[in-house]
Amino acid sequence: MNAVVEEAGLSDAIVCDSAGTMGWHTGKSPDARMITAAAAHGYTFRGAARQIRAEDLDFFDYILVMDRSNLEDVRALDSEGKSHEKIRLFSTYCGDSFPEEVPDPYYGGEDGFHFVIEMIENGCKGLLNALLETGRL
Repeated sequence: MNAVVEEAGLSDAIVCDSAGTMGWHTGKSPDARMITAAAAHGYTFRGAARQIRAEDLDFFDYILVMDRSNLEDVRALDSEGKSHEKIRLFSTYCGDSFPEEVPDPYYGGEDGFHFVIEMIENGCKGLLNALLETGRL
């Protein structure tokens, strides 16, 4: 998303971050296969993994999750339901040719990582278009 935002010249207007629902990988770099696949698509990763925090729900306007399990986990951080509307499946912003959940490529082959990157690219562009269309920027 940072690449899409930068390309649109909106880096000063949009703050993006990434976090997992579980803390197992906190402080670590992405899977080496994802780093390789991302590089093939022209991307590099910055930073290290972190776990989502309840205060993220207050800070960010959108909390996008990869699958329904993540959706439940993140909504559980919001016991009063104040932020449920902003917590959405990422695939909401993807084209119709993509599945309703972003698949986890971890247990599959190299093609799965490339597919996920293509899906993420599509969804990031869709999200930016939605923000522009609704005047949120």
